Amino acid sequence: MDRREFIRTSALASAALAAGPLQHCAMLSKNDKATPIGLQVYTLREQLVANLEDTLRQIAAIGYEYIELFGYREGQYLGRSIQQVGKLLADIGLKVPSSHTLTGAHEPNVKGTLVNQWERAVADAKALKQSYMVCAYLMESERQSIDDYKRLAELFNKSGEVCKQYGIQFAYHNHDFEFFTLNGQIPFDVLLAETDPALVQFELDIYWINKAGFSHLDYFKKYPGRFPLWHVKDMDDTPEKAFAEVGSGVINWKETFAAAKTAGMQYFFVEQDVCKRPPIESVAISYQYLRSIL
Repeated sequence: MDRREFIRTSALASAALAAGPLQHCAMLSKNDKATPIGLQVYTLREQLVANLEDTLRQIAAIGYEYIELFGYREGQYLGRSIQQVGKLLADIGLKVPSSHTLTGAHEPNVKGTLVNQWERAVADAKALKQSYMVCAYLMESERQSIDDYKRLAELFNKSGEVCKQYGIQFAYHNHDFEFFTLNGQIPFDVLLAETDPALVQFELDIYWINKAGFSHLDYFKKYPGRFPLWHVKDMDDTPEKAFAEVGSGVINWKETFAAAKTAGMQYFFVEQDVCKRPPIESVAISYQYLRSIL
């Protein structure tokens, strides 16, 4: 990767932030036909809690065209109803093709999870015009054995059937633990093998698969078309392999996006779980780097 290119785009992003939202948007957007770039808004979770509308407007001003939501709970996101969230996003001009949810096994009384009133959550996703719903994480108690993963695959297939009735695709999002050998098998491979591709696809988190020591490009080739969603996050070149702004780390993004067709990629979302600078600056830097190569 070209470090000078990253430094240049980082400087432009920082200058645009200092200039204000209108100038920011104008400086960072290439043209109307540029590849749309998405953001998983978990990166800005603290800012969203403090001021939802202002944070969403900053996201749009940077140039992001769509977002992935998280934290659905009993018909609400961050204390706002589905109707309120939908209107706010429409007013700002942000689309929401995907959202994250959990199985609910650790909180069985919470409504709108895979195990409790799932159809309610799917109907709400349909109201937001989503194309995907993604199981974002598995609690440690849910993944103690390969048999656990096989049971989860059954749950995902059933969840995918409900999604399909609403014209939505179900997917699963990985971390690194799915690549740790368990009972002599790779759990991620078990999930791929035990789920119906028509009902369950995958959102590949490119940081986590690399941190686990595997190649996302190898998985694209081995399971073509099963990764319509990506989490685009970088990994720094240190022993800690910490999160980094896209373009500043060790992952080859030009090579990655060249494999988009093989993967079946439809949407990708910038995400940075932990930022060493204000998160809004980090997502602006990541956006500008991607805009420079796409």
